Parts: sequence; structure tokens; C-alpha cells
Amino acid sequence: MNRKLFWVGILVLLSVVLAGCGSAPASGGPSPEPAAPSAEPAAPAASDAEYVFGMVLVGPINDGGWNQAHYDSAKYVEAKVPNTRFIYIDKVNPADRPNVQVEQAVEELISQGAQFVITNSAEFADGTSLAAESHPDVYFIHASGDKVLSGEAPPNVHNLMGRMEYGKMMAGCAAALQSESGRIAYLGALIDPETRRLVNATYLGARHCWETYRGQPADSLAFKVTWIGFWFNIPGVTLDPTKVANDFINEGYDVIVSGIDTTEGIVEANKATEAGKTVWAVPYDFREACAQGEAVCLGVPFFNWGPDYLRIIESARNGSWEQGWEWVGPNWENLNDIDSSMIGFVDGPALTAENAASLNEFKQALAGGLNLFSGPLNYQDGSTFVAEDATASDEQVWYTEQLLAGIDGQSAP
Repeated sequence: MNRKLFWVGILVLLSVVLAGCGSAPASGGPSPEPAAPSAEPAAPAASDAEYVFGMVLVGPINDGGWNQAHYDSAKYVEAKVPNTRFIYIDKVNPADRPNVQVEQAVEELISQGAQFVITNSAEFADGTSLAAESHPDVYFIHASGDKVLSGEAPPNVHNLMGRMEYGKMMAGCAAALQSESGRIAYLGALIDPETRRLVNATYLGARHCWETYRGQPADSLAFKVTWIGFWFNIPGVTLDPTKVANDFINEGYDVIVSGIDTTEGIVEANKATEAGKTVWAVPYDFREACAQGEAVCLGVPFFNWGPDYLRIIESARNGSWEQGWEWVGPNWENLNDIDSSMIGFVDGPALTAENAASLNEFKQALAGGLNLFSGPLNYQDGSTFVAEDATASDEQVWYTEQLLAGIDGQSAP
């Protein structure tokens, strides 16, 4: 079959399939012909011409978590940069769109005029590379991932991730400060190096504040993680996060820290508290997540992708694009600044004033250079993660192989 006719057929088929799924991007006119391959991405459009950028999201744009944080950040770029237009396809996952791969979703966005595409899940790494190889004139951000770091990414792909480890340390600290039982539960997603390092960061923050501000020995702190198997509930595939949260509550854990994209942790903690128990929650990803249960919310560590999306999109548009792997930390001078800080932490309404003061002291210590990934730290199997008097390198933290000793839960699937 003629290659040109093949791709036109694929794009027409995708338009029909995705339009019927309920969240297709806004129409961008007729599909362009496939671009001829080139060694480097093409020159950006003139600043007075419309610049279309698209996003492929693993979950729904209104999940109150990971995906909504990305969506809102894309809208931030659209509002800040003149003559830009944002289009998207959400819910690209085996439950909502079982027959759609990320590279197919990218094709649909490009057919609607996208000159720049963001993909927002670690599971999208291979599909993003395939799409980028097919469209060397289009720029890509893969939010998370490390194919640039490993040298496997096409030149038009950029990796971007936030150093949420800091936010998770704050989450763990808030949990340890407020817990009455010293029993903290972590509602985990799937198991990979990213999720392991975030669980470890949460535990390290909790242990530090348990010892430093509560004056309690580390071994009196119980910290448990249960993994559901994906970033959100897929009936019949994952564990039900609602049930997992209630199991934690029934086992006597009085703080649930969420590591999944959705809000079951805080929702169930709020229900339990309304029924007469005392259960606190720390949701994840999205700045406004405490709204799901303000009476039990101790705070939320959140991603703020907007400033970095804006910077990288503008570099593509003005011809200064440089491929990179970026792991971006907070703006310690203004942690929650929407225009400059990738990682923030909003204190929750349920955090007491005394605990908020201790948490703020901890934040200032982190800003001043406190590094909790300092030895001695051992993995669950007793092997050394960080030796005594040593500090973990970025590579060691990024490729975390196990959970730390002191954590109850699986390190591998």
C-alpha cells in the first residue's frame, strides 16, 4: 500500500474512534499530509502565527490529581503565551481506551495541527519515541522517563520530571507530626523506581519528624505501603483503592498518604472521620486536592508544570530548542509560586497550628540543604543503599531498587 494513503487512512480511522470516546480534542481543521523526515526539528512558526500544542494524558483531566495538574498547567501556557492553542486526548489507558496506543493518540493530535506534544505517563515512553521518530518536525516532552538520559530518545524528545521527593518528605513529616497512633499508611500505585523513591522519601520525612519534633524512636513508627497495581482503579485489574484505604483504617492506621492519581485516600479518610473515627489524609499531585476533604487534609504536595512547559514550548517556537533530561526542584525562595516553582506543598486545613510551625521549620531545613537521602540507609533485604557518611547521588535516587528497611510493603511486583 502507498505509505501516504496508509497514514491518511490511519488518521481518518483514529478521528472516528477517538471522537466517539467522549474526550476528543477540539477540531483543528483537515489533517495535514505526513511531513517528510528531517535530521532535526523544523524551524518554529512565526510568533504571530497560531502555535498548537497537544497533550496525551493517561487519565481524565478532572481527576483531582496527576492529570488535572498537567491539564491546568497546559491551560496556564495557553493563557500566558499569545497565539497558542491547546488540544488534548485524555484517558489513554487500557480501561478507557483499550485499543488506542499513545502513538496513535499523538497521530490524532498532529492531524489536528499540533506542532508540539506532551505525553504525561511513564508508561508512554516507548510510544512517545515511536511517534517522535515518525514526526521529526514535531517537538515532544515526555513528562517523566529517562530515555534522553540513557541516550535512547530521538532528538526532538525532552524528558521533564519534578523532584517530588521533596514534596513527599513534607507529606511524610506532616503525617508523623499529626498521627496519634504512629501508624502511617501509603496508598501506592504500581511498583517501579519512581514510586519506590517517592515511598522512601515519604518514609524518610516521616521518620525524621517523628524523631526530631515528636521525640520518638524511629522503630516506634509503623509505615506500610499497599500497591494497587496502576495509577488509578481499573476494575478487575487493580486492587480497589477504596477497599485498600478502608483496610488501612480498619487496621488502625490514622494517616493515609496517597501515591495514586485519584482521591480515594482522602475521600475514605473523610468518611471514616465523619463516622466517628480520627483519620487524616495527605492527597497527591494537584494543588486543590484538599477540597475533597478539608476536615481531614494535612496538606498536599503538588506538581506545577506550567512554568517549565511554557519555557520549553517557547524554546521550540523561537528556535532555541535543546534536548534535555530535567529533574526540576522547588523554588525554595517561594515554594508555592505558580510562576516559578515546579514542586509545592500547601498546608491542609486539618494540620494544627503547632504542627504547621514544625512542618515549616522542616521545610526551611530542606531549603537550607538538609538531605534525608544520607547514610547509613539500608534496603529491605539488608543491603546498603547509602553508606554511612555518604549521600545518595541523583542516579542512585532515580533508579531506587528497593524500599528502605523500616517500611512494610513489597519492593517488587
